[in-house]
Amino acid sequence: MKAVQLIEIGKDLELRELPTRKPKNDEVLVRIRAAGICHSDVHYREGTSSVDNLPITLGHEIAGEIEMVGSDITDFKIGDRVCVNYMITCGRCKYCVQGTEQFCIEGKMIGKNINGGYAEKITVPIRGIFKLPDSVSFEHAAVMMCSSSTSLHALRKTRFKPGESLAIFGLGGLGISALQLAKSLGAGKIYAVDIDIKKLETAEKMGAISVNANEVDPVVKIMELTEGDGVDVALELIGLPLTMDQGAKVLACFGRLGLVGITTDKFEIDSYKAIGREKEIIGVSDHLLSEIPFLLELAEQGKLDLTNVVTKTVPLEADAINEIHKQLKEFKADFRTVIVP
Repeated sequence: MKAVQLIEIGKDLELRELPTRKPKNDEVLVRIRAAGICHSDVHYREGTSSVDNLPITLGHEIAGEIEMVGSDITDFKIGDRVCVNYMITCGRCKYCVQGTEQFCIEGKMIGKNINGGYAEKITVPIRGIFKLPDSVSFEHAAVMMCSSSTSLHALRKTRFKPGESLAIFGLGGLGISALQLAKSLGAGKIYAVDIDIKKLETAEKMGAISVNANEVDPVVKIMELTEGDGVDVALELIGLPLTMDQGAKVLACFGRLGLVGITTDKFEIDSYKAIGREKEIIGVSDHLLSEIPFLLELAEQGKLDLTNVVTKTVPLEADAINEIHKQLKEFKADFRTVIVP
């Protein structure tokens, strides 16, 4: 099968021919129909986040059709439309048992620790496979496996409640998903912060109040719009110390900032103001298996529509994927680009 792989850190990906692994008893072979290109893939490529071995096939947002099933599989059959959770977990350790399997002691992440979705096929354990409603496209399902699921987990980690206000820093796939999810959860006012006019216009059409960080100081603007109170929850989805700082500064009393964007850089907290308003800074890592069915239900009901998120598709070709990586690195990419093998 064909696969586009990272051969050397900091270098362009290359197209290679790899063997297709036959599934074990508890595994399925999935013909990949869509694989999202995530900003995290660029972090792996650049060495900001490490991968286990090289070469490796990147890509952790995957949807497709089952092509072969292991002998122990009874709940799935050949031809089933499925989406793939990107964490391969044991189901036995303390983290798995308590439902926080993203910290599984034996856990491996698809596209980081083992070969991922920039390929024609993938063989994975049944534990992370979910049947896909007919009304949800492969492209949308693939992106849901990271962008939407991580956004939902961020809202849950920050204990977001109906009626609360929200500031979203970064309007990529994560940000637009967070906007829709917050609305479906009964959000009050939502402030969308970005520097891309088209993304801001999309957010406005979805009911958010746009804040163009190229034209105004987001902190000043949001505090003005909230009459000095600030917001109940802020989500930082970019991974920049600047926007992390801004997210912390716009919090109201008892406000919670969810840090989702990945960076190796540090940012400073004004401890006096954090203590004085009892602000919380919360790290958000991945998502949970238990959150996927809820996402699929929202998508089936039309409450989570990724039409405005999946704005581009590319073939399984190294040059096309490398170009998207370049755009992501420069923060100039579309909302979300999906590989369609």
